Amino acid sequence: MTERTNLVVLDMAGTTVTDDGLVERAFGAAAQALGVAPGTARYAAQLAHVRATMGESKISVFRHLFAGDEDAARRANAEFEAAYGDLVTAGHCEPVPGAREAVERLRAEGRTVVLTTGFARVTQDAILTALGWTDLADLTLCPADAGGRGRPYPDMVLTALLRTRAVDDVRRIAVAGDTSHDMRSGSAAGAGVVAGVLTGAHDEAALRTAGATHVLGSVTDLPDLLARAEAGR
Repeated sequence: MTERTNLVVLDMAGTTVTDDGLVERAFGAAAQALGVAPGTARYAAQLAHVRATMGESKISVFRHLFAGDEDAARRANAEFEAAYGDLVTAGHCEPVPGAREAVERLRAEGRTVVLTTGFARVTQDAILTALGWTDLADLTLCPADAGGRGRPYPDMVLTALLRTRAVDDVRRIAVAGDTSHDMRSGSAAGAGVVAGVLTGAHDEAALRTAGATHVLGSVTDLPDLLARAEAGR
């Protein structure tokens, strides 16, 4: 039997929460607010970068898109977060089927569960409220809670460890997410399980290339994966 995994760090959009194109729609609103019109080469290039960096802290994405203009990056990020929040409030936000039950099972088994995001706290809270998830996990974290860098840095995973004190060894952490940045974050933190899920942005090849130890159809498969690993199967 292997060491028990007592800390589980889960991404939100694309992993436990369906994205349904909301990131791209919110980006469109932010881009237009800063004068980047759909149909232009600049818009297409920026959208391609947004797609490639799913899972990364959104302010970091906008700092790349508006390199050298911190004011523009911050305004774009504010427009993005406002647009995403409006979409969530309008009802365009649903859980990945079975995600709530998976979190409840993990906690019932005595594991600490932390939900993380690349969004700002205000957007994360809007999602949690819309889904009725404000008390679902033991802890929720956004990049600002972990020093501001977000993914692909390991900061949110390590902050989860420090805040919860659920484990004394990073190898007893499981990280699950739908993007390459999630995988890189988990790997950099030294997590024993870094599970990619296929309900979001990136495919199996991208997840494995970025360091996934396992690739699952959905986060709902994670409790069984941990149980099998701990039973030595």
